[in-house]
Parts: sequence; structure tokens; C-alpha cells
Amino acid sequence: MIDEAVLDFSAGSLTLLNSILAIVMFSIAIDLKPRDFKILAKAPKPLIVGLFSQFVVLPVLTFLLVLVAQPQASVALGLILVAACPGGNISNFITHRAGGNSALSVSMTAFATVGAIVLTPLNIAFWGSLYGPSAEILRATTIDPVSIAITISLMLILPLILGVMLNTRRPDITAKLRGPLQWVSMAVFIGFVAIALATNWTLFLAFAGGIAGLVIIHNALGLVGGYATASLAGLSPFDRRAVTIETGIQNSGLGLVLIFGFFGGLGGMAIVAAFWGVWHAISGLILAGIMSRKVATS
Repeated sequence: MIDEAVLDFSAGSLTLLNSILAIVMFSIAIDLKPRDFKILAKAPKPLIVGLFSQFVVLPVLTFLLVLVAQPQASVALGLILVAACPGGNISNFITHRAGGNSALSVSMTAFATVGAIVLTPLNIAFWGSLYGPSAEILRATTIDPVSIAITISLMLILPLILGVMLNTRRPDITAKLRGPLQWVSMAVFIGFVAIALATNWTLFLAFAGGIAGLVIIHNALGLVGGYATASLAGLSPFDRRAVTIETGIQNSGLGLVLIFGFFGGLGGMAIVAAFWGVWHAISGLILAGIMSRKVATS
């Protein structure tokens, strides 16, 4: 029945979520300056490895998980959609706590966000169509890549550009905003997810038990896949921590926006994304605590 379930989520709530995610992205962008991108241009290997891990390795691992677990159509598509999103906005904070390369983490978030305009709808359509049950949902759904690109641009790209511009022109202002804005924006986002879950608590309880295990395994695959990819590429432990966390922390908020904007709030997809939003923060902080016990060499 989960494939027929629809979560209660108003148009006003969706607009509010868009605004919150834009603020979260802005709080990350004010850590960046154009020179950060120039440094990466001179030594792009860690960035390329990280983006490959996010947009290729994680979707492949997700599809293998779907083939093995054979979940309901909407649950499978929810896992695929989350894997197709760019790295999550709290990944930078968690990378810093883990003693990893924060500059690489922030830059990966920025580049992945830009790349998501093309790669997110492409990965959803490609991997979703390879699993029969989820392919039926895609055939019944009109997904306009241009609309997805516009949504991502307004939510993520525009705040990114504005944040970099402000940090370049008025670093005195961003120095005052950086800490408080990051904490407040993340607290507001977590609070919003909590309220959304409370509104749909009965439905969430009915189905979350069967989905929780899949989400936990999925998240673990992302972290292990990121670590393995970075290790095979010969990245330093300092960079490896950033790639690991960026791959395992996904932008489930963007996933929710796409689910309610293009899939009508389909229950299985929405519950997967909502549970991801809670779990990846928990697993990321636990991993950061373990990693921070030893200083990473660069």
C-alpha cells in the first residue's frame, strides 16, 4: 500500500522548504571565494574523484541494493532519487568535525550542486528506468528536466553565487554571519523536517519500520563507497575523509522538494527521503567522532 500512500504537504510548506534550503546553501557559500576554485583547478584530482564517487559510484551501489532487496516501487525510486541528489548541506560541518579537508568538502558541495542541474534528473531517469516497478512510476510521471534545473538553480545555484559574491566583496559581513547563520539554518531545517514528520506521524509509523533498514544500509554503502573510491584513487587521509562524508551525506531536502514537486508526495519516496534526512546526520556525527580521534595527514 505504500506505493499509493501520499504525505500531507501543502504548497506553502514546499515554498518554505525551498526557502530554508536556499538559506542553508547561502550559509555554505559565504565560506567560498573565487580563489578556492582556482586552487582546485590547479590540483583537481580530489574534486574529480569526489564527484565521481557522488554521481557514479553511489547510484551504482544504490541500484545494486535495489536489485538485491527488491523493495516496493516507490521505495526503490526514493533510494535512487536520494542517490541522484548532490551532497548534503551538513556535510561541510561534519567534515570539519571529522578533521577532514573542509575546503574540499565545501567545493565539492558547490560543484556537485552545479552539476546536479544535469546529473540529478539524468540519474533518476536512467537508474529508475532499469528497475521494472519504479520504471512504471516514471512512465506515469511527467518529469521535465528544465523544471528540475530551474528548481535546483533557484534553491541552490543562486544562493551559491550570492554567497560567493558577498564573501568576495564584504568579508567583514560574512565573518559575522558565517557561524550563527550555519547553526540557525541547520536548526530551522531539522525543525521543519521534524514538524513535517509529526504531521504525517501515523503514516510514517506505519511504513518507516520496513524502510529504516534499507536507508541505514544505503547510507552505509555511500560512506563505504566514498572511502573505497578515495582510497583506490590514492587520495590522502585528509582528502579521503571529505570524499567519504560527501558521498554518504546526501541532500535529502532537495530530494523532498523534487518528490513533492514532481511526484505528488508519493509515500514511499517521501518517507525514504525524510528518514535519510534524520539518519545521515546521526551516522555522520558518529563517524566524525570516530575519525577525529586521529589527525589525518595531508
